[in-house]
Amino acid sequence: MLPTFIWFIIFVVSLFVLVRASGYFTESAEKIGLYFGLPDFIVGVTIVAIGTSLPEIISSIFAVLRNSSEIVIGNVLGSNITNIFLVVGLAAIVGRKLKINYELIHIDLPLLMGSALFLTVTIWDGAFTLPEAILCLAGAVVYFFHAVSTKKKRAGIITNQGLKTRKIEWKTVIIMFISAFFIFLGGRYTIESVIKLSGVLNIGKEIIAASAIALGTSLPELVVTIIAARRGRPEIAIGNVLGSNIFNALAVMGIPALIGNLTIPQNILTFVLPMMLIASLLFFFMSQDKEITSWEGWLLLIFYAFFIMKLLKLC
Repeated sequence: MLPTFIWFIIFVVSLFVLVRASGYFTESAEKIGLYFGLPDFIVGVTIVAIGTSLPEIISSIFAVLRNSSEIVIGNVLGSNITNIFLVVGLAAIVGRKLKINYELIHIDLPLLMGSALFLTVTIWDGAFTLPEAILCLAGAVVYFFHAVSTKKKRAGIITNQGLKTRKIEWKTVIIMFISAFFIFLGGRYTIESVIKLSGVLNIGKEIIAASAIALGTSLPELVVTIIAARRGRPEIAIGNVLGSNIFNALAVMGIPALIGNLTIPQNILTFVLPMMLIASLLFFFMSQDKEITSWEGWLLLIFYAFFIMKLLKLC
């Protein structure tokens, strides 16, 4: 049996490979989509949106295949908590103040709360079944068509605007297939290392998923959001988090459940789920005056620190 330190290194490396490979895959798929004439907006809300959630999707599928479905809910809720408390918090601090476009909030905030509440009622009985998964995926489809139908109201939010690709290089196709292979490897060994570390350290797999995996798979959102905040593009920063959280609650939960029922541990229901609801409500109310200040950003970071410390039983 490999030493604990080696499994920790495998976890870090495989999670890094999963996230980086997902980034390369998304970039390549985006170029191919534009080459075949897909509108840039559609590319943005489909390929790019799904691409940033690829680490969560792939790791969740492997978790179900390894009979460790509790990792899925830990990953989903942990990622949504991290996106709001850590990503939005840091963005507000870096940008000093996030001025929010009203139309963006008007379109997506109700869906954010709706997806969070729907996820809550589906897992409240300690299980997530196939019919519930189908309903969640139906909700993801509704969100997609809603995003497409409100294209004009989202002016300035999509970063691909005006981007066209007239030719496609073989290098792009090769990168897409190679990155897909590394996504497979990264996802497989991320889950394998979590299972091993959970057994050795006597820590619940869902705890590792809600903390370490959630943080690692949220790194793409963190980078995109902070860059957008520093460049004075708060709509991108906030829109990225909103879309990611809605997609996590509906699609990232729904897709793995097509393979098998998901088990919901009790500690998820008693602590992690309430923290996700608190994060969503805080974000909802903070956004009502169309801005999130740096002081509110610090408050969100304090909540994140409390979440991690409580999760790891450090307080």
